[in-house]
Amino acid sequence: MPVYNAGRYLEEAVRSVLDQTWQDFELLVIDDGSTDGSGVVLDHFAQRDSRVRVVHQSNAGIVNTLNRGLAEARGELLARMDADDIAMPERLADQVAYLDQHPECVVVGGRILLIDPDGMPIREMCEELTHEEIDRKNLEAGGAAINHPSATFRLDAARKVGSYRKDYEFGEDLDLWLRLAEVGRMANLPGVVTQYRMHAASISHDRAILQRTQWRRAAMDAKRRRGLSVEGDAQLVSLLEHSAAVTVASHHNRWAWWALMSGYRRTARKHALATLKMRPLAFDSWRLFACALRGR
Repeated sequence: MPVYNAGRYLEEAVRSVLDQTWQDFELLVIDDGSTDGSGVVLDHFAQRDSRVRVVHQSNAGIVNTLNRGLAEARGELLARMDADDIAMPERLADQVAYLDQHPECVVVGGRILLIDPDGMPIREMCEELTHEEIDRKNLEAGGAAINHPSATFRLDAARKVGSYRKDYEFGEDLDLWLRLAEVGRMANLPGVVTQYRMHAASISHDRAILQRTQWRRAAMDAKRRRGLSVEGDAQLVSLLEHSAAVTVASHHNRWAWWALMSGYRRTARKHALATLKMRPLAFDSWRLFACALRGR
């Protein structure tokens, strides 16, 4: 678990790991120079639970921090976790069992439940379950088909392909999955393994253009390694950059529609109201608000 100024979500994230039904693990936390007291919180956990090992370092960025974790890890499997997400109680047990039963598989993820900053449900995601479906989506560079903080992978395989690469910071997960797909198979479990928190300060929102550009570059590199055509990828990047130019209001708009379509009416109404307050003159804001009130 890489941690940098994790704030209000850190304790809940750590507890969700420590409360797993599978108990044979070490929780390795890399504190990347936090200045908000996150390091103190982590040290308290380590004092109370011998499974928690905290490594403090000067701020080095996400890729260096992840690679520090790969270097420090002492197990055969490494389960990724973010400091603002929530692991479901059976996550580790289910993923360890799958990898034990499928030695050809090098990484397994699972479905995720998107939640808003307050933990309210938005929608489930990750439709791709098989290796072929996952690899196909990854090569399309529209996003990683295995959710990074929901993945458990074989440590020796990750080290064999070169670990995380600095050239793909903010798209480091997709780049790693594409390289792991060249030495083994991938899978997603059909059940929800992680509650994935959406908020405007997350990397996926704050650095969306950079992330999508690096997804595209990682996919182009993988296609070249595999002898596949990269024709049309230059046009793809302009589309991705356009789709990434979003505002805070559009985050709420998207979350509201997703929640409404998934049957989470209370979440939909909350974010429809937020959209309306930010864009009161937009017809779409009133349409969304009306649909949210009706529940359809």
